[in-house]
Amino acid sequence: MSTVESALAPAIALSKEELLRDYRIGWESRQASLAGRKEVFMGKAKFGIFGDGKELPQLAMARAFQVGDFRSGYYRDQTFMLAAGELNLQQYFAQLYAHPDVEADPATGGRCMNGHYATRLLDEDGNFKPQTSSKNSSADISPTAAQMPRLVGLAYASKLYRQNPELHGFTDFSVNGNEVAFGTIGNASTSEGMFFEAINAAGVLQIPMLVSVWDDHYGISVPAEYQTTKQSISEIMAGFQRNGPGEQGFEIFVVKGWDYPALVETYQRAAELCRREHVPVLIHVTEVTQPQGHSTSGSHERYKSKDRLAWEQEHDCLRKMRQWLLKEGYATPEELFQLEDEAMDAVKKARSAAWQSFFNPIQQEREELAKLLERLAAEAEKPNNLHKSIEHLKQHPTALRADIIRTARRALRQVRGQRSFARRELQQWLEQATADNADRYNSYLYSQSEQAALNITEVKAEFAPNAPQVDAREVLQACFDANFRRDPTIFAIGEDVGRIGDVNQAFAGLQAKFGELRVTDTGIRESTIVGQGIGAALRGLRPITEIQYLDYMLYAIQILSDDLATLQYRTKGGQKAPLIVRTRGHRLEGVWHAGSPMGMILNSIRGMHLCVPRNMTQAAGFYNTLLRSDEPAVVVECLNGYRLKETIPQNVGEFTVPLGVPEVLLEGSDITIVTYGSMCRIVLDAARQLAKVGISAEVIDVQTLLPFDVEHLIVDSIRKTNRVVFTDEDVPGGATGYLLQQVLDEQQAYQYLDAQPRCLAAQPHRPPYGTDGDYFSKPNAEDVFDVVYELMSEADPKRFPSIY
Repeated sequence: MSTVESALAPAIALSKEELLRDYRIGWESRQASLAGRKEVFMGKAKFGIFGDGKELPQLAMARAFQVGDFRSGYYRDQTFMLAAGELNLQQYFAQLYAHPDVEADPATGGRCMNGHYATRLLDEDGNFKPQTSSKNSSADISPTAAQMPRLVGLAYASKLYRQNPELHGFTDFSVNGNEVAFGTIGNASTSEGMFFEAINAAGVLQIPMLVSVWDDHYGISVPAEYQTTKQSISEIMAGFQRNGPGEQGFEIFVVKGWDYPALVETYQRAAELCRREHVPVLIHVTEVTQPQGHSTSGSHERYKSKDRLAWEQEHDCLRKMRQWLLKEGYATPEELFQLEDEAMDAVKKARSAAWQSFFNPIQQEREELAKLLERLAAEAEKPNNLHKSIEHLKQHPTALRADIIRTARRALRQVRGQRSFARRELQQWLEQATADNADRYNSYLYSQSEQAALNITEVKAEFAPNAPQVDAREVLQACFDANFRRDPTIFAIGEDVGRIGDVNQAFAGLQAKFGELRVTDTGIRESTIVGQGIGAALRGLRPITEIQYLDYMLYAIQILSDDLATLQYRTKGGQKAPLIVRTRGHRLEGVWHAGSPMGMILNSIRGMHLCVPRNMTQAAGFYNTLLRSDEPAVVVECLNGYRLKETIPQNVGEFTVPLGVPEVLLEGSDITIVTYGSMCRIVLDAARQLAKVGISAEVIDVQTLLPFDVEHLIVDSIRKTNRVVFTDEDVPGGATGYLLQQVLDEQQAYQYLDAQPRCLAAQPHRPPYGTDGDYFSKPNAEDVFDVVYELMSEADPKRFPSIY
């Protein structure tokens, strides 16, 4: 561990112009923080969280950050982004005001609160722009330490680009793996499990990951003695310190956050080591202050002592830099006063410009609506209160779009049933405004590019005559083999994926064929397995990350939900990470190896696709589709299906299964049964039993839950049968509730029903171990038979008398 302390020594390899530039940027950032807090209290912004007190370490970090590098940070990195040239002051305030325009707020298009930074990695068509000619920032998220798993993947990509010769030609994404992934995190957030998991993963992988810990001693109001053993993350990480060059481990530096020369020296040394040798580095930046407290939600005077507040004032990093510049003769007091004044003036101008850019279009929309309402009031056939709405709208000094649209909708209520040109004009205006607002606030949940999964052309599977039946796992093995040969950017990681080819052997032999960099074992660390995939996918690679069992998705669901699933949305199409998460679940014995928590997953990962194939041939078709698309997905294979017999298609690496298209497995006329996954075999068994008593069941496999039946094919079946049963292995009200809503509400199939729709799910608990535990916990063929028979008995009790 290296403690770098210059005591503000003069030795520094920067010119006066460079030093004064940093000082000015630091003051611009500080004034932006102060002004941002005022804007929140004035009601012009909803919430504020700022980077004051962290200016100097971020200036030093920016000096070590090079084109091609990536940042995965947290919401106090405004000074770094300003210094790196990836943020300007007007954009800073545009984000504070939630300006829904990517020209104004390139990071999020107004979708994230202030402090959430990103660079636009994609062009207007959704294709990756060259990354090696720009400074790059992955999109921030708020959950504490959740930036860490992705950081591992960003750094891991550099390792792959350096060590895999097949990737050396991808120069838009890497130059010999020289790119460093810079991570930032607050000291309190290092208490999170994701931080320790990511640190351990980086130490094992030996990747160019440089983590900065801004240590201001608090996590909101809770001081370090409640947060960290020994109150020092660098001390408790001392065991990660490598013993010497060439050994596995970390390099750890400790430096004071107000010591500008030491900070610059530390970041230059650390980044060079990280870049050259691919050694992960932790920089513990101590004695950092937070002048305005945690956020606009409260005041730090409530929980900090007078002594602490006085210490923070004395050790304010900009004050310390000012003292150093004067002491060493780099500037005069007059020069620094001038820079400080210029910084304040620049912030005022940027704030004003950002507010006008944000608010003027809204004012224009307000004025347009007021004129439309005046015409509507003049043409109204009956007395109304439209004049009150007009006056309220005109007098509202800071009306937002919600106020405007609310007024328009309520105005149309007052003239419902009337016919007038003004009414139609208002309706047309509202239709256009609704479409515009859908683009502003609702677009890009999924990819809108030509490579979107729903745009991938369907290619039917082809089977050779008399082709032999094989274990189903061999279909997947052949599929992965073909895709690995086709695309060198594809790789797979996960527990037991490498040497043994995964616990169910779908990757068997592929590590020997394609090498350890392409098919790789990992430790038991689901959160960072997924994060490793997200970061690599952001950098142009095509990872398949395996979560061994569906039950273990709970370790990774937060990262999938908050980071991956929201990525396209929270950047308004500015970033993508087409990661495939491969897992297995559904039926098998035991509390922890029989999971089907589909309701939890599909309600957590909107923004990803969720494929639930009934067999391995369908799974292979989904993989072929997804590996040609630019969207992330979860594929849940049937855990009890790997040793069942299937036929390998001749075009095993080419055929594709379209997403969102159910398949009718058995045609029928009396009742529709909707299901997926392993339940398809159970339902088909029940349908055969039902046929013996004269009941014709139509069995439909939905195939994907996200998207779900995009062409509304299921309602066509219900229109024919007039009865429906939804069945799966999730808990009651889980995915069956979702199926019910999608078909009856979205597809409006209720109007064709002659009987109550029924849901047949598993028991609320997980199944006990053993075959009997499975039978009595999850739906079986007899359960399906009885539910269907009961519905038919209600319609025709003579033909179908009660069984029990």
